[in-house]
Amino acid sequence: MPNFYSDTQTRPTAEMRATVLEAEVGDEQMAGDPTTTRLEHRVAKLLGKEAALFLPSGTMCNEIAIKVHVDPGDEVIAHWSSHIIGYESGGPAALSGAMIHPLDGPHGIFTGEQVARAIRPQSRYMPPSRLVSIEQTANLGGGAIWPLDVIDQVAEVAHEAGLVTHMDGARLLNAVVATGIPAARMAEGMDSVWIDLTKGLGAGVGAVIAGSQDFIERAWRWKQQWGGAMRQSGILAAMGLYALDHHVDRMADDHARAARIGAALAGMAQVESVLPVETNIVIFRMAPDGPGSAELIETAREAEVLISPRDERTCRIVTHLDVDDDDVDDLLEVMASALDRAVGA
Repeated sequence: MPNFYSDTQTRPTAEMRATVLEAEVGDEQMAGDPTTTRLEHRVAKLLGKEAALFLPSGTMCNEIAIKVHVDPGDEVIAHWSSHIIGYESGGPAALSGAMIHPLDGPHGIFTGEQVARAIRPQSRYMPPSRLVSIEQTANLGGGAIWPLDVIDQVAEVAHEAGLVTHMDGARLLNAVVATGIPAARMAEGMDSVWIDLTKGLGAGVGAVIAGSQDFIERAWRWKQQWGGAMRQSGILAAMGLYALDHHVDRMADDHARAARIGAALAGMAQVESVLPVETNIVIFRMAPDGPGSAELIETAREAEVLISPRDERTCRIVTHLDVDDDDVDDLLEVMASALDRAVGA
């Protein structure tokens, strides 16, 4: 069944699984797992940071970063559509006591000028502005890529005001492949940044967060408190190393397939709009007289194709390692049957 629900649906390839059998392992807690250490060193270098830490998930990366960077009652500035606001179970409040100051902006992106206006004046009545978080790429913005000059401007404004910066880099490497800009350059102004191993990279488990040596030492404390070491984590880290070797450049294929899907949907009669497709995510809205999301998703499911909802009239399609051109053909056939007819017909 072609699964366009999300790039979280990828499964480790046979070649990736084979690396697990040969992985050299030890006790992560004692810095004794050589495979995990190699992964952490590699990601730190990739992102231009002093050190890195292997964690079970991207959500844990975000929540640990917030915990390290803010004190209870401090405020985090982020886009209203960001993952930390909508999809982490209220973690910033529950785990760090953080306030969130949501910003607007097209396709999940805000500007340095918006950050400057959002920073609180010093007052005992107000939460101190402490952290600015951005999401590269912006998931609910349709996989939009933050332009480098905007990232730099946001970081400059934040640092000049004494704030720290964080990048949710779940799909950072999609942005790298699409633009040719190195990951370290995109993350240059960030005090912490992470990449996910389980989306476009296709590994089974894990993410890696990077920052200064001091940041990682503090992050290790919260990793320990919130669940502890994973012991022989090289079993998992081996898949991440394989992914970095073999699954980065191929993301260009995902982007090309997403662009094809977006262009086809834009020409269908009952599609009202399609967000600009820059990477591997296609978000489209049905016309008022067309089917709703639930109806379209059920129609696709009955045809053995999976897509996901955004709201009552908006759906999301994501390309990834486990879908190919034939799967795209099947998807577009289903979409055309459901959406490419006169509105109200």
